[in-house]
Amino acid sequence: MVVWQYAVDDLGHGIFAMRLVYGFMQDPIVPDALRAAQSKGLAIDADDVTYFLGRETILVTHRRGMAIWREKLFVLMTRNAVRATAFFRLPPERVVELGVQVEI
Repeated sequence: MVVWQYAVDDLGHGIFAMRLVYGFMQDPIVPDALRAAQSKGLAIDADDVTYFLGRETILVTHRRGMAIWREKLFVLMTRNAVRATAFFRLPPERVVELGVQVEI
């Protein structure tokens, strides 16, 4: 696992924002990146991290715009997509998801 670039911003009160940059064909394994940053001097306990994710639930509506069959197909494909927790290989017990419902 190679992270091309990372940056850490101290937001205060023990809260940090970390940006990781991966190449197109790389697997983004975020906990491994945290451990790598630890070895480079980042003072963080990788086992005491909380991950915040945004999650959208797409709802089909009968509004003008996209054809209804296309909306339903889009919703089906969205529901079948890999969840961010699995894609980034985050420990599920450390993830907080904030969700919103979006009507198309």
